[in-house]
Amino acid sequence: MTDVQTRPAAVFTHMEVAAAHTAAGTPYHQYLTVPALSAGIYALAAGAEDTQTPHDEDEIYVVLTGRATITIDGVDYPTARGDTIFVAKHVEHRFHTIEEDIRLLVVFAPAHTPQG
Repeated sequence: MTDVQTRPAAVFTHMEVAAAHTAAGTPYHQYLTVPALSAGIYALAAGAEDTQTPHDEDEIYVVLTGRATITIDGVDYPTARGDTIFVAKHVEHRFHTIEEDIRLLVVFAPAHTPQG
């Protein structure tokens, strides 16, 4: 994770973010955190189980690759590359029926504190 608290801007290359995510060895890797928001990569393999629980922050997912279904508050939505998904704080949601490995950009507002 890069410390951007003392800088007005930062650029994260795809290669840097992908390498950090791989090195972390976890489905979710947060690479940017400032008080107002945080960003990370979340990846699940085809057929994997998404075990996340509701968060205390609003959340946006952008599907970078793959296809899956997400259930949000009991309603199923098919998702694919390029889709943007919004989930309000405290709302039950989970990816399932992961047909192709899925890789997501995740943005939380305010910043998320990963459990771990």
